[in-house]
Amino acid sequence: MNIYLEAFGIFFKIGAFTIGGGYAMVPLIENEIVTKRKWIAQEDFIDLLAISQSTPGILAVNISIFIGYKLRGIRGSIITALGTILPSFIIILAIALFFHSFQDNPIVERIFKGIRPAVVALIAAPTFTMGRSAKINRYNLWIPVVSALLIWLLGFSPIWIIIAAGVGGFLWGKLRKVKSLSRKKYFHDLYGGWKPAFFYGAVRYLFLIRKYYG
Repeated sequence: MNIYLEAFGIFFKIGAFTIGGGYAMVPLIENEIVTKRKWIAQEDFIDLLAISQSTPGILAVNISIFIGYKLRGIRGSIITALGTILPSFIIILAIALFFHSFQDNPIVERIFKGIRPAVVALIAAPTFTMGRSAKINRYNLWIPVVSALLIWLLGFSPIWIIIAAGVGGFLWGKLRKVKSLSRKKYFHDLYGGWKPAFFYGAVRYLFLIRKYYG
């Protein structure tokens, strides 16, 4: 099958049958694109998700554009974006036309009450998957915990959390690099490079052999 049609069909299907917003679509997109078809690596998917969250616009549309662009450039991004947008557009248009007919219908109200808990589960599911992929352990567990508390209790924007985490990761990497270079420089200064150190070690070894066996 043509990859453009396949990608359009995947995102159209996800857009048509996902209720709960962009976050509810994340596990479905991951299952189709990463797990089943392996078009994108797990690490790349997490990076694209972070970028989609930190850029303006709707999360579902952003991530579909990024995935489409990674697959087939600009054409791919247009196809995946249309596949994501069209179902919502058609459904909302139909609801707007007939909303007054069923807005107070008790059956519809019960249906939505049953859908809401499932949406919560869909949003929570990718959290554990991404946690494993991001290699969360006891040393860096405090980062997602503090981030969640800042967003939930203090109302921090996720964008600032992502920016702060990115800057912190960059600075931590630079610090580790400086420490590594300082350690190498220390041993270099101590022994004057590997050649003098090797020569010194060889001479000392011969001296010890002569001392004990000569």
